[in-house]
Amino acid sequence: MRAAVLLAGAALTLTSAWAVAQDAPESLLPKMFQDPAPTQSAAPRPRPSPVRRPATPAVSAAPATSASATPVVQALPQAVASDARSDAAAGTADSGLHLTRLPTIEELAKMSPEDFESLIGRKVEFDMPPQARRAMSAVGVFDSSEGGLASDSLARANADLVRLALAGDKGRLVSRWGHIALRRALLSRLSAPPGMSPQDFLALRVALLLRMGEYDAARALLQGIDIANYSPAIVDQTLAVYLGTADMTGICPVMATQGSLRDDSEWDAARAICEAYRGNSTSALSRLDRDMRKGDMPRIDVLLAQRYAGAAGQSRRAVTIEWDEVKDMTPWRYALARAVGIAPPASLMKPNAQRYDAVTALAPMVGLEKRAGAASRAAQSGVLSNAALVDLYAQLYADPDTGDTWQGRAEQLRDAYSLTASADRIAAMRSLWSDLGRSGNAYGGAVLTAAAAARILPSADLASDAPDLIGSMLSAGYDANAARWSRVVERGSRAWALIALSAPSGANAASKGDVDSFVNADDSAGKRQAGFLVAGLAGLGRLPRSTAMSYSNDLGLVLDGETRWTRAIDAAADRGDAASVVILAGFGMQGSRWQRMTPRYLFHIVASLDKVGMGAEARMIAAEAIARTG
Repeated sequence: MRAAVLLAGAALTLTSAWAVAQDAPESLLPKMFQDPAPTQSAAPRPRPSPVRRPATPAVSAAPATSASATPVVQALPQAVASDARSDAAAGTADSGLHLTRLPTIEELAKMSPEDFESLIGRKVEFDMPPQARRAMSAVGVFDSSEGGLASDSLARANADLVRLALAGDKGRLVSRWGHIALRRALLSRLSAPPGMSPQDFLALRVALLLRMGEYDAARALLQGIDIANYSPAIVDQTLAVYLGTADMTGICPVMATQGSLRDDSEWDAARAICEAYRGNSTSALSRLDRDMRKGDMPRIDVLLAQRYAGAAGQSRRAVTIEWDEVKDMTPWRYALARAVGIAPPASLMKPNAQRYDAVTALAPMVGLEKRAGAASRAAQSGVLSNAALVDLYAQLYADPDTGDTWQGRAEQLRDAYSLTASADRIAAMRSLWSDLGRSGNAYGGAVLTAAAAARILPSADLASDAPDLIGSMLSAGYDANAARWSRVVERGSRAWALIALSAPSGANAASKGDVDSFVNADDSAGKRQAGFLVAGLAGLGRLPRSTAMSYSNDLGLVLDGETRWTRAIDAAADRGDAASVVILAGFGMQGSRWQRMTPRYLFHIVASLDKVGMGAEARMIAAEAIARTG
């Protein structure tokens, strides 16, 4: 019971610190960049402004306490539980326990759960009183009053389709805003669709968050249920969750009560680590020695486990980690190496760098410069917010041990905020974009400078810089600031297209002449930008359907073509099922670059999101398609 309560407490701690998520409030000036802000500056807004819709409930800044909120715990049962002493007596009578000698307290303390079960001849159940148990009906981190989706969103969904979309999503999306929307849906307090157990639904969500690189989010979601409710499907994801956060001891409460639900070499090694941290390090190391001799686990994996386990207790065994024969960097190796303070060889990390970007960016033990190198890619994908990225650069700026390269980048970001002349601030941003772009993180650079770009006052003299500035603003949702540039940019230009798609209000609707100008000037391959503009405007209802279909025919977009996926997402939107829409949108946005996205799919994604009240996300995705397509 104590382990389960501690685990629940850890979940509350995690859920209170979502500073890395994009939907966190944005700070316009980094905390450590203390120069005064320019006297004339815009007032950026932290996130895209949702279009007002009568049917969409307002989102409260604080958790609601109304009766309509989803309960965290089950209601107290009506019947009074039987007397605990009678139950205990009955359990003793049924256990068939016959001991020739009672174990000492010290011997009991060193026993593993399996040893204790063997001793008393029955399975140990660590139960909690009914009033302390959490319901499985709607599991998640936040409910609709806190920005999540409606708990009954999937009440009419097809369980097989939801399972297919969750299990078939590889986790890498072309759209940063698509990633953010999908994370929001997966973390919402949702009830499982009819025909799917709550445990299976939770396991599918946790697994997808892991594939997305959202390890902290996956851990928060996993810790939203009592360990007593774990199923084999959930346990299959548990080790990956704690490896992603480099916290092997975090899994120990699960081992104590549900350790028998899985049996493989890594699980057994993790069990031995938990035994060491329970105060029985000698026995744990002996078990790992046996694993080494049996050869069921690669030598490097056992050595890392011994190094981790050896940090507990009095057995100060020296364990030398040798990487000479290692050919690949696995999650087990990277997690334990980080946890014990060992830097894996660069030759192993280089081909796997992007694989572990999200982990590295949030790992304090790897050092600021390595975190910064991974952070731009993590922000580009949607794992990190502009605020989190700026805070990291502020730490680089303040650290006297930062190397010249990263110190220079931190100083450039400071200049982008604090220089007096707008042209000088834009020059600092362009230097950062170019520098990060050479390492393939161009859009990560745009996320980094989003708040700084939002501080630039619109001016006709800066119209040539407008497309890049607006693209940077919109990467973090500063849509109102971007809309202010509508009076200085040329209609039919790329900057105009970004504003036409992202503006909170459709008052400045696109005319056919404006779209014609954009189409004629578009020099992207296959006029992809023009196709995305038409698809986005049509999906948002900012272009008449007849006009959109005319462009569709001229550009070969086939916006009215149907597939099984388009029919599924349209049907989910028609019944108001926001969760299914987001899950299917994520399934349709898989890929490493926007060239994998088609205008037809973009049209259905944007239209469906807008229809279920997620207009802000729809606008940001539509604008991102233009900003990230060359």
